Amino acid sequence: MKKLYIFSIRSFVGPFVVTFCISMFMLIMQFLWKYIDDLMGKGIDTLLILELFFYVSASLIPLALPLAILLSSIMVMGNFAENNELTALKSAGMSLFKIMRPLTFVVVLICIGTFLFSNFVIPVANLKWRSLIYDIQETKIATILTPGTYTTVLDGYAIKIKEGNDQLFKEITIHDHTDPLVVKTIKAESGEVFKSKNGSYLFFKLTNGEVFEELASNQTADVAQSGNFYPSRRTSFKNSSYKIDLSGFKINRSDEDLFKNQYEMWNVFQIDHALDSIQDGAMTIRKNFIQNIENDHIYFQSNNLVKQDDAIKKQIKIKDTINPKVEIVKIDELGKNELILAYQNSISKIRRKNQNLDSQKEFMNAFQISLSQFEMEYHKKFALTFAIFVLFFVGAPLGAIVKKGGFGAPVVIAALLFMMYYVLTEIGLGLAESGSVTPFVGVWLATFVLVPVALILMRSASLDSKVFDLEAWKKMFKLKRK
Repeated sequence: MKKLYIFSIRSFVGPFVVTFCISMFMLIMQFLWKYIDDLMGKGIDTLLILELFFYVSASLIPLALPLAILLSSIMVMGNFAENNELTALKSAGMSLFKIMRPLTFVVVLICIGTFLFSNFVIPVANLKWRSLIYDIQETKIATILTPGTYTTVLDGYAIKIKEGNDQLFKEITIHDHTDPLVVKTIKAESGEVFKSKNGSYLFFKLTNGEVFEELASNQTADVAQSGNFYPSRRTSFKNSSYKIDLSGFKINRSDEDLFKNQYEMWNVFQIDHALDSIQDGAMTIRKNFIQNIENDHIYFQSNNLVKQDDAIKKQIKIKDTINPKVEIVKIDELGKNELILAYQNSISKIRRKNQNLDSQKEFMNAFQISLSQFEMEYHKKFALTFAIFVLFFVGAPLGAIVKKGGFGAPVVIAALLFMMYYVLTEIGLGLAESGSVTPFVGVWLATFVLVPVALILMRSASLDSKVFDLEAWKKMFKLKRK
C-alpha cells in the first residue's frame, strides 16, 4: 500500500509542476500584454522589470493553481485508466476513494499552503507590484523637463528649459558631463523631444543653437603645450539632433504606505477588523443623520420642548404648572403676502432636505460599495482555496471516466472546465459589484455550481457508469418519458 501511495504521488507531482509552470507562463504573458505599453519605451532598467515580474508572479500563483490542479488530476487519473492500472486496482478490491486518498492528502496540503500564501504573502506582493507599476506608469520622459529649473535625473546631464508642453520646448540648455575631460554645453532656441523605438535613447531635435566645449584643467596644459589644439570650441547650428543614453535614467519610487489602505493589500484579519470599523462608522453616520433630521423638524422640536418642560416640572416639584399655549394659525387666516412667504419657506426647506437626502444616499452607497469590496476580498481567500479542492474532485473522476492521459484530450477538457469556472467567477463578481447578489453568493457562485458536478462525476467514476455515453442518456430520457 505504501508503494502504491508513493507511486500515485510521484505520478501526480510531475504533471502538476509542468502544468503549473505553463499556467504561470500564460498568466504572466497576459499581464505583459496588458501593461506592454507602460513598460516599453521608458528606458527602465532590466532589474526593475524583473523585480516587477517577480512580485506579479507571486500574486498570480493562486490563479494558476486551480488550472494546474484540474489539468494534472485529469492527466494522472486518465493515465491510470488508459493503462488499465485503475481497473487492476479496482479488481483488487480498492475503491476509487481509496485510490485517490494519497492525491487527496497532497491536494489538502496544497490548499492549506495556498490559503496561507494568499493571506500573508500575496497582500505584500500586491502592494509591491502595484506601487511599482504606478511609478512606471507615471514615468514620462517629457515630464522630467520642468520649465525654469534644472533637471538632473538623467545621469551626467543637467537640462533646463524656459517653457514648453509635452514635446515642444523653448530656450533649451543642456550641460553634458558624461566625458570627464570635456565640459559640453548646448543651447537652442527651441526643440522637440522624442524617444527611440526601443526606448534606449532620448533624442532632442534642436533648432537655432550653439555648442560650447571646454577642456578640463588637467588636459588644458597638455593641449596648450602641443600648440595644435585649442582649449575651447564654439559651434553654431540651425538644425541638429542630440542623443542621450537612458540607461542611467531612474524612476521615482513612491512611498508604499500610500497603497496600504487598499483591501487587496490586507490579510483576512485586517479585512475583518476593517469590516467592523466600516459597519460601525456607517451606523454612527446614519444615526447622526437621523438625529439631525429630527432636530430640524418642527414636530420633534415641539416634542423636545414638552419633554424639557416635564423634566423641569419634576425637578422643581410643581404639579399645576400651566403648559405654554401653542397658537394655531390656519392657512385661511393668512394674508396673501404671508401665504406666499410661508409657501416659499416650505419649498426651501423641502428642497434642502431633498438635497441632504440625496447626498446622504450617495455617501451611503459609496460606503456600501466599499463594504462589498472588503467582503468580496475576504471571501476570495477562502473560496479560492476551496475551489482548488473541488476542481481536484472534478478532474480526477473525469480523467477516470474519459480514460485519456497525456496532453491531448485532458488539456481540452481542462481548458473547457476552467473556462466555465472562470466565467462563473467573473459573473458572480460582477453581480456582487452591482449589488444584485450578496458578496458571499457572488464570490462562491462558481464553487456552488462545481460541487454538484464533482459529486456526480465521483459517483459515476466509482460505479463505472458511462456519463458521456449518448445511448445511456437517450435511455435515461426514454425512461423518464414513460
